[in-house]
This record gives sequence, structure tokens and C-alpha cells, in this order.
Amino acid sequence: MKNQFLPVGSVVSLEGAQKKLLIIGSAVERENDKNIYDYIGVPYPEGYVDSETMFLFMANDIKEIHFIGYVNAEAQVFMQKYADLLKSVDAQK
Repeated sequence: MKNQFLPVGSVVSLEGAQKKLLIIGSAVERENDKNIYDYIGVPYPEGYVDSETMFLFMANDIKEIHFIGYVNAEAQVFMQKYADLLKSVDAQK
């Protein structure tokens, strides 16, 4: 699933997980390790439960896409900028 960037509101299943996740954010940096994760999600259908029940994951962790969230011009611009950033980071490796 690495080639397809998903918008906020998308619902996915991850490899090895039983619960679906609702994507609530993209390009998230975790403070304690400074890594940037493609997505942050919460359990679906429950949604936000508390700050301990959110999951950071990468696009290649996604096993199945169940629903693709709303996309407008603003979301398309954001997704393109993030894709360009990922390409530049990969090129530096």
C-alpha cells in the first residue's frame, strides 16, 4: 500500500491486527524517537477513546483498505507535498 497515500477518514486493517483503524492524521512525528510515521489511527468504530489508544503506523503496514476518506483540492495538495517529501528523503538515503 506504499504507493497510495490515504486521506484522513480512511479505514484500514493492518498486518497482524484484528481491529480496523480510522486514520485521524498523517505525517506524525513521535516525540520520543523523532521518527515520522505515515499515519496515526484510532480503533474503528469506537474512534478516540483516550491518548493511550492511538496507533502510529506506516503505509506498508496496511493489509487492506476498507474505506477511503474525503478528498478535496486541499487534501490533494497536502498528499502531493507529503509524497514529494518522502521521495526527497528516500533519495537522500
